[in-house]
Amino acid sequence: MGYVDTTGVYLGQQEERLTASNSPDHKTSLDQDAFLTILVAQLTHQDPLNPMEDTEMTSQLAEFSSLEQLTNINDGIDSLNKSMSQNDILTAVSFIGKEVKAEGYKVSLTEGNSSTIYYGFGEAVTSIMMNIYDSEGAIVRTVELGSKEAGTYQYTWDGKNEDGDLLPDGQYGVGILGQDTDGDYVMVQTEISGRVDGVVTEDGTQYLRLEDGRFVSMLNVKEVVDPDASSVVDSTDTSDEGNGTDTDA
Repeated sequence: MGYVDTTGVYLGQQEERLTASNSPDHKTSLDQDAFLTILVAQLTHQDPLNPMEDTEMTSQLAEFSSLEQLTNINDGIDSLNKSMSQNDILTAVSFIGKEVKAEGYKVSLTEGNSSTIYYGFGEAVTSIMMNIYDSEGAIVRTVELGSKEAGTYQYTWDGKNEDGDLLPDGQYGVGILGQDTDGDYVMVQTEISGRVDGVVTEDGTQYLRLEDGRFVSMLNVKEVVDPDASSVVDSTDTSDEGNGTDTDA
């Protein structure tokens, strides 16, 4: 039972708080060191005339061996993950200053100039419609692209809405929908391009930041070009009917 000192403090409560603050934290499960300590204690204090049964000893040794192997595996996985993450960052950094083309659906608009969107088909597609969305997901422009043969194409938006007004600078989304030869609607995969000026890591994934502020996952990169190279090979054959460029008038 506590008592009151000259300062009026109830010492019994004070001691209880001191005892609680100094109480050790108890583990809810055994780690490798604790398991080994208990096993050694059993061997040290066992009765020589009544040793543990072989089956019990074998079981405990097997458990210890399994625990050790699992611990080593976990340590190895952690080390491997750290090594892979560092290698991924170094690889991503090597993209800085390069022109990349990657899967994506965002275009940037700067002073009326829009970045290029790329798209393609493995077969003929009809009734192709391109919708352009603002940051809130509202459609600001719908463009009819007609029918296209199998091939790759690119489109450059003029930055205007349906009324012909120039929209403010920023990032806009693009979605392309068409019909295949059976009349079924198909979504068309789009690609974007730009020069890399930075790398961002989020949740273990590396993202390349383009000069205009867009981000692309490094895993989605399809093509890398060194803009400072003396000669660059263009994979687009303009003589092929299946390749072309669409621009707004």
